[in-house]
Amino acid sequence: MNTWIRRIAVIGTAALGFTSTGVATGVAAAQEYAPITISPEKVQQLCEQRAPRIEERIERITTRVNGGPEVIGSTAWLQANAQKARDAGHTARAERLEQRAARRGDQLTRLADAQHRVDKFQADHCGTK
Repeated sequence: MNTWIRRIAVIGTAALGFTSTGVATGVAAAQEYAPITISPEKVQQLCEQRAPRIEERIERITTRVNGGPEVIGSTAWLQANAQKARDAGHTARAERLEQRAARRGDQLTRLADAQHRVDKFQADHCGTK
């Protein structure tokens, strides 16, 4: 009986392996993107309305992250509050605030990448920058 259980397990594992490789191949094939076509009206709307709002938001968030200790949400503000919490004996809160402050650098990288994509879109489709 033990042999039969082992055989069923081997067959099941082999079948699962074939299935999962088929799925992986299908996922790889699905990641080949086709070009997206949008109407000229939609491009004009993106250029005139959406892109400026995105740029404004990127600038606003970057300014806040780079602000001083008086700017709520800035890296310096988080570090100052972490120090206050540590001085008050709230080490868990201080560690959470320090972790948030450490992630701010990644946010700046993502914001710079987003700004680059907006600039590229505008250069390609809007005729500016």
